[in-house]
Amino acid sequence: MKTPKQQRKQKSVQPQNPKLNKPVAAATEKPAPAPKTTAQPITTAGERIQKVLARGGIASRREIERWIDEGRVKVNGAVVTQGVRLKIGDYLQVNDRVVHWEKFAEQATRVLLYHKAIGEVVTRQDPEGRPVIFKNLPPLETARWIAVGRLDINTSGLLLVTNNGELANRLMHPSTEVEREYAVRILGNVSDPTLEKLKTGVALEDGIAKFDEIHFAGGEGANKWYNVIVSEGRNRLVRRLWESQTLTVSRLIRVRYGPIVLPEGLRTSRFYELTDKELDLLFEYAGMAIEKHTPSKAEPKNQQGRKR
Repeated sequence: MKTPKQQRKQKSVQPQNPKLNKPVAAATEKPAPAPKTTAQPITTAGERIQKVLARGGIASRREIERWIDEGRVKVNGAVVTQGVRLKIGDYLQVNDRVVHWEKFAEQATRVLLYHKAIGEVVTRQDPEGRPVIFKNLPPLETARWIAVGRLDINTSGLLLVTNNGELANRLMHPSTEVEREYAVRILGNVSDPTLEKLKTGVALEDGIAKFDEIHFAGGEGANKWYNVIVSEGRNRLVRRLWESQTLTVSRLIRVRYGPIVLPEGLRTSRFYELTDKELDLLFEYAGMAIEKHTPSKAEPKNQQGRKR
């Protein structure tokens, strides 16, 4: 169910590309094809430290700038100041630990839309042996996949994954106020005063929280479906809001993150990779400069072996 506010925002982000909302194919477990985008290589003049490290997912640019001010970043053994650039062959240390930054220097941005299943965890390794989402993703030659936010073990739905740390930070930072939309199945009836209270604000242990929008989405008998929108990523926020009203969430699915909607037909534990045009729109939405693309000799194929 799409609200007028959601529709307006999506149109402003992707006016000429409905495929961003409805990718044409679901992915299988086969390795992803090489992307046709190419990032700009480091030149002889070098590239700013914070830009390189943010791209690699080490931290946001602002946080890395704070580290530089605190004297926690060294190049070739010397503490650096703002404006220093990394050049090929430089030896970089952060908090006295060596960072092999060269692997962040040249890489095309990739973004996957992953359909997380209930029971999967958003971590690289799980001591309890539960299935982790990263084992279902294609390998990267450089850098690593970064999850844009998290979903708890009992929540399914859309999870964005990228190799661009700066993009991930932009999409997760509280100041961006990216909308997250969920389909929620509630056990029992919900009164109008309760719905109004959830939209006005509820006191939780970590502060006041509310739903930006709530819409009834159907259901008969004991279970009722609602679509809710929040603009912050506090831990288990949607569940905690409903539970604050002594209501039980029997199912929770994230169906949208910002302008990206969970693709129809994308099965759980599968992914879809954004095309160049879709990436451009996501960069625009995040307020970042669009990467330059180099045309490839052959059009890339999706995970099922058909052209996108």
